[in-house]
Parts: sequence; C-alpha cells; structure tokens
Amino acid sequence: MDSLGLKPLAKIISFADAAQAPEWFTTAPSKALPKAVEKAGLKLSDLDAIELNEAFSVVGIANTQQMELDSAKVNINGGAVSLGHPLGNSGSRILVTLINVLKQNNGKYGGAGICNGGGGASAFVIENIQ
Repeated sequence: MDSLGLKPLAKIISFADAAQAPEWFTTAPSKALPKAVEKAGLKLSDLDAIELNEAFSVVGIANTQQMELDSAKVNINGGAVSLGHPLGNSGSRILVTLINVLKQNNGKYGGAGICNGGGGASAFVIENIQ
C-alpha cells in the first residue's frame, strides 16, 4: 500500500457472531454487538457511531432499545430503508457508511450489527485511523 500512496481509512478491531431462535432474528444484533464491543475492550457507550442494518424498519429501533443505545448515535445518516439494502451487499454498505460517519463527525470508534437470517447476527467494531 505504501508504494501506491494508499493509507487505510479504518481498521476492524473486533468482531463477533451470535444467534437466537429464528423468529427473533430481528434482535440478534443486540446479542452480537455487545460481544464485539467487549472483545475490543470497550463499552457500548464508547462507540461514537453505530450502524444497524434494517431488514425491517423496526430492527434499528428494537436493537437500540435492547442495548440501551443513544439513538442519536444510531444510523446517523439514515438506515437501510432510506439509504438502501442491497441484496448480498448489506454488510459492506453499513461498513462504508460507518467509516464515513466516523470521519464526518470526528469519531474514533464505531460499531455495526447485521442480522443474517435464521436467528443469527454478525457485528464488528472499527477504529477510525485517519
């Protein structure tokens, strides 16, 4: 990357998966994100921004409530309903959005959670390094 003059925008500092009964897939990110945050040595309150993918509009609301997040930090520029929910590309969309939200707001840490069907969810924590 040095030879091309490229510099990383952010780095993934942790990730986690979690699952619960399939009928509760919409709240599975509330199980995965706290695990990823703990692995990063942080608390949920340390996150400057959180992206929660919205398979349905209620996903962001339900997970924000279950994790007792500051709603002003969640889906700051809008969620998947307003920005898009590309088939097979949701994870990269929320990652790129999260990187840009951190940069726009001079944030250091961000978290992302996505329900991935069948009751499972994946989450990661990134650090803005620019």
